[in-house]
Amino acid sequence: MVTPDHSAATSLRILLNLCMFTLRLAQRSCILLPSIVSRRVFPTRKPATKSEGMEMTVLSELRMRPATAERWGWDASTTARLVLAGVVIFTLLVGANLATPLYPLLQARIGLSSLDVTVAFSSYVLALVAVLMVAGHWSDHIGRRAALVLAVLVGLVGGVIFANADSLLALSAGRALQGVAVGLATGASSAALRELLPQRPDWASRFTLLSSAGGVAAGPAIGGLLSLLPDPTRTPYYVHSAVLLAALIPLWLLKARPAIAPAEGPKAHRVLAPRKPSISKDARGAFWMAAATGFLSFAVFGFCLSLAPGYFATVVHADSRPLIGVLAGVTLGASALSQLLGVRGRLVVPVALAVLGVSVVLVGAAAAWSSPWLLVAASITAGMGQGIAFRQVFNEVAGKVEAARHAQVISTVYVITYLGSAVPVIGLGIAVTALGLQAAVVGFTALCGLAALTLAAVSMKSALRD
Repeated sequence: MVTPDHSAATSLRILLNLCMFTLRLAQRSCILLPSIVSRRVFPTRKPATKSEGMEMTVLSELRMRPATAERWGWDASTTARLVLAGVVIFTLLVGANLATPLYPLLQARIGLSSLDVTVAFSSYVLALVAVLMVAGHWSDHIGRRAALVLAVLVGLVGGVIFANADSLLALSAGRALQGVAVGLATGASSAALRELLPQRPDWASRFTLLSSAGGVAAGPAIGGLLSLLPDPTRTPYYVHSAVLLAALIPLWLLKARPAIAPAEGPKAHRVLAPRKPSISKDARGAFWMAAATGFLSFAVFGFCLSLAPGYFATVVHADSRPLIGVLAGVTLGASALSQLLGVRGRLVVPVALAVLGVSVVLVGAAAAWSSPWLLVAASITAGMGQGIAFRQVFNEVAGKVEAARHAQVISTVYVITYLGSAVPVIGLGIAVTALGLQAAVVGFTALCGLAALTLAAVSMKSALRD
């Protein structure tokens, strides 16, 4: 008889062997494939560093040394690099949020309480925050491609562990590894997109937030659809692992550009040590506004991705996993789509934050009024308000940071932002245990609405002063 532990171990060994085989195949293919060159859409950045012209492989990037032997690399166009950077963070965030509609099934299979669900969800966020604090600057030194390859490999392992988890501890371990993967990719992908579009910083920020919010929004919907297949708590992760492996091949073959801040000397790895975040005086106001807006935004997102499925089910009087997955992703989907809107003006941020505040309160009122349409409408306007506000403040701080420290500073913004998905959501889980789901959600959304309106007032004062 095959036990669940033996099955999980076997699946993990198979996936790891498959990863190693793919990596070896990619290395050997470097000598065989023809060069692909296409640079028509956007101008390419040519950093003036000592590493210019030196051959780099993933392993040499991780050692922060040029490769000893010349190998073929895919000299991709700027467009292809933009797509690849966006696809990697998008896919990792899809995987990190596949579980949203699956939590009721996991609660039944493993015997989890509402508090256990928030603990499992928060283990992902806390691991992500820890990596952003410790390794948020790594891609500045090892290169964007190497950081993204590490992220994909860790994400593969985390997904398989989560799929085969049979306890809260194993579930949290899988979620934590997914958090490590997203943490490694966050600063690297954001910095890569900005370097690829040096003349269009606003569009670099839009692509960053579109990929991030889009991945978080698509995760629940895709998880709900894949859960209709046999073995609903495992199949979504096996399918996702196949997609990650497919993304890993072009990423490995890519001819990497030199790190923007390459290390020198025999003890180059010292630059990877954790460092205290420092923000220039000119960027501090923008930094704290972006961090506060991000914290509030992700408190709302954390609710949507953890306990909201149960709340939404009571409002729409349905338990369809695809439907609940779509509802959980509506706010994030609206946030992602808002990146395509060209909204400008000095009062954009306060107005968008006010829309977010009012909309979140209405999400909490939807159950009391038994109104599914109010729930959907308020979720959409909350996402639109959040997306417009966060893009503006994110773009402002990104534009004030020097290129060599971009990944570090943006990672620090995300440290505070992602804490919003952990601390308030754990408090919500405790409140659900004490007060019940509906009362806890009403209180939580009221507090979020008040915080958004307070930020709107602060932003309005700053805008009128300027």
